[in-house]
Amino acid sequence: MPIYNKLVRDRIPEVIESTGKQFSTRILNNDEYIKELKKKSFEELNEYINTVNDNDAIEELADLLEIIHALAECHGTSIEEVERVRQNKAQKRGGFKEKIFLIEVEDE
Repeated sequence: MPIYNKLVRDRIPEVIESTGKQFSTRILNNDEYIKELKKKSFEELNEYINTVNDNDAIEELADLLEIIHALAECHGTSIEEVERVRQNKAQKRGGFKEKIFLIEVEDE
């Protein structure tokens, strides 16, 4: 039996059960949950980085967004508050739409 030891989406046990396979799970405590969400974010980011087409990229971005939603809740806020902070930062410092690549800055 393969061992995964990783955070999975809430309905994955249902999906596995529907195949008739045996499996085991446990519920994480809050500290473990945040740690595993952080690990999962790297996993999903790596999957996004390795995409080769727009459809796959969108799928992986959706996975990353799901993790961001969960992390926001873990930190006692909502995705709406995260979005508000993002908008404020974009207003003050800009976004990334201009595709500016900084080469160097003179050192004093």
